[in-house]
Amino acid sequence: MKRLFQLVAIMLFAGAVHATPIDTYEFKNDANRERGVKLAAELRCPQCQNQNLHDSNSPIAKDMRLQVYEMVDQGKSNDEIVGYFTQRYGDFVRYKPAFDARTYVLWLGPVAFFVVGGLALFAFVRSQRQQSGGTVEVSADDEAKLAKLLDQDKNA
Repeated sequence: MKRLFQLVAIMLFAGAVHATPIDTYEFKNDANRERGVKLAAELRCPQCQNQNLHDSNSPIAKDMRLQVYEMVDQGKSNDEIVGYFTQRYGDFVRYKPAFDARTYVLWLGPVAFFVVGGLALFAFVRSQRQQSGGTVEVSADDEAKLAKLLDQDKNA
């Protein structure tokens, strides 16, 4: 009986080992909390693969999240906060990189791809129409053969 009690106790408390602590940060007001959470969701964790600061459980994400929250409570603007993290970790931390000389290909590449693809499709369709010509001349022998085949098909 004692052994059964120990086994049940181990099974009940085994889940507590995997429990993760919840971030608790007291904001000055609800507006700051909403802004801080939104900013943390817009910044990417430098350690994780494509996960934002708000969702990541890595130690660096926790530190960065805390920094975001503190900077929001200090009254810094969103641009100042994003600029700080961009300067420190590079453009990788931004999900929406700035539109500048380094990111022209990133922003304009898909548009150029669709424009070039559309022009190629237009040229292909136009050349196919020109090649098909229009009506085809049919000789009297061919017309007779076709009529015979159609009659056979109707009778069958």
